[in-house]
Amino acid sequence: MFSKAFKKLFNIRENVVVEKPTSFNGPMEQLPIHSTEQIAEVKPATSSPVVAIDLSALFYSLLFPSTQLSGSANELEKSVFRRVEAALASPKAIAERVLKMPTQVAALDKQLADENTDTKALLALIEKDPVLSVEVLKLCNSPLFRRSDKDVTSLQLALVQLGRDQIRRFVTTAMMRKIIDVKPIYFRRFGSQIWRHSMQVAFLASELTDEDPDSAFLLGLVHDVGKIAIFKLLLEAFKQAEPGEQPCSSLFRQVMTTKSLSLSALLARYWQLPSLFESELSRLAVVDSKPAGGLAEVIWRANLISECSMLFEAGKLQPDQLNRLLFDAGMDRAAFDDIHKKLVLF
Repeated sequence: MFSKAFKKLFNIRENVVVEKPTSFNGPMEQLPIHSTEQIAEVKPATSSPVVAIDLSALFYSLLFPSTQLSGSANELEKSVFRRVEAALASPKAIAERVLKMPTQVAALDKQLADENTDTKALLALIEKDPVLSVEVLKLCNSPLFRRSDKDVTSLQLALVQLGRDQIRRFVTTAMMRKIIDVKPIYFRRFGSQIWRHSMQVAFLASELTDEDPDSAFLLGLVHDVGKIAIFKLLLEAFKQAEPGEQPCSSLFRQVMTTKSLSLSALLARYWQLPSLFESELSRLAVVDSKPAGGLAEVIWRANLISECSMLFEAGKLQPDQLNRLLFDAGMDRAAFDDIHKKLVLF
């Protein structure tokens, strides 16, 4: 399956221990996601009083499972806050020092999106990165995309076999994976969970829209780069922190939630991604309201579904909470159960 290939090729589940439900063997292309016409018919599965659900707090517990939330920020967190404010004031510094995107991502994505791009020029761009070339060939020879018993040994054949759209997604994914590399063992879970979440959002976003699924996929991949940037600032702050200090305040959780999307938008601009990315991420950064229309709403829904899936898998979401959140996402429980079986494979 598509998601199994991702897991094998990009080591998505590295060092993450979860209880894995029975695998789903159906085609990934047949996701039972409701259209906008169907969404209006979805009813909450419970008639009990509506209780506000702090989904960001629940998801935070997946990223830092060993910390107990407190009311006030400690010195470690205050140091991170100062670094975040500096990053928001000068995204260039964080883009060049903390979270540097491979220079080829934007160039390759633009070339792959242009059907008039000469094939030789396209291959030359990919071949500049030997590791990337190997990943593309591994993908082409995976059981999911294999066309014959013979191995594909050249990028030219790989391009023919996969097609531009598929190559575009896998090239971008392989290169984006490089920037989410968390070295310290203690925090490796954070990096792997954020990457897994980003992969799920990218996949869901591309399925939730017919207008521009490729841009939706890439936007899903990069929507949480602000969280990665803040996390790497946290790692820097640990060097000067008192022994045993951890990010444990509700304020830190709020910064991770609210400031990270603004930082993602600024990084998209500095990385010279299409202007659409910055504008849609900026709309998402208004966290107290659901964006209406466009890719921002697509990512909002995909993000909600992914967080629900990961929390439900970890046993951190009660059935009534899940049903309430699914109502917000415009999805019924049966559709979610089918999608959840696919998402746990990432």
